Amino acid sequence: MATIPEVPASELIQTMPRVGMGTAAFPFTSSEDTTAAMLRAIELGYRHFDTARIYATEGCVGEAVAEAVRRGLIASRADVFVTSKIWCSDLHAGRVVPAARETLRNLGMDYVDLLLVHWPVSLTPGNYDFPFPKEVILPSFDMEGVWRGMEECYRLGLARAIGVSNFSAKKLEQLLSLAAVRPAVNQVERNRKIFQVEEPNVPQTAHLIFEELQECEFAFQPP
Repeated sequence: MATIPEVPASELIQTMPRVGMGTAAFPFTSSEDTTAAMLRAIELGYRHFDTARIYATEGCVGEAVAEAVRRGLIASRADVFVTSKIWCSDLHAGRVVPAARETLRNLGMDYVDLLLVHWPVSLTPGNYDFPFPKEVILPSFDMEGVWRGMEECYRLGLARAIGVSNFSAKKLEQLLSLAAVRPAVNQVERNRKIFQVEEPNVPQTAHLIFEELQECEFAFQPP
C-alpha cells in the first residue's frame, strides 16, 4: 500500500494528507459505488475524503470508514481526514450549528476534521434540486453571522478546524477582518482553465476534476 504524504496546513490543522478523494458526482446522488470506491481508495492508501451535504454522499463516506475499520484497513476513524461543507441554504445565522450536527448524523461521526462554508452565497432555507432556481438566491450574505456559527462549531468540537470554499481574495480579506477564529483553508477549483489568486494569510487547497470537461449551466456565478 502506498503512503500519501502529509503537509502542515494552518494553526488549526497540524497536518493533512497532500492528496484526497472527492465524492461529488453530477447529478448529486448517494450510491453504493461511492462507498466501494472509497474502500478501494483506502486500500490504496488514501486517507483524506471530501464530501458535502449537497453531494448526498455523507452517508456513503461514513459507511465506507466504518467498513474499513471492520475490515482492518484502518485502526479507527481517527486514521482518516474528513472534510465536509455547509450548503448555502443553511448559511444563515442560527442555522450553521444545526446543519453541522445533521452532517455528523449523516456521517455517523462525532466530528469532522475540516468544516467549510461551501460558497459565500445564501439561499432561502429549504431543499432544492441542483441546479436550483435563481429565485431562491438571496441578495446578501451575512458573513459575520455565518462565521460566528462556524466558530461555534469549532468551539463545540463538531469540527477540528473550520474554513471556507470558493472565496475570492476580497471576500477573504473581509472575513479575516472579523474572524475570531481564522479560516484554516480556502478550498477552490484549480485547473488548466481556472487560475486562483492566493490570499497570503490563508492556506489554499485545490480540488481538481479528472474527467472530460462538460458544460453545465449553474444558477449563479462565483462572486
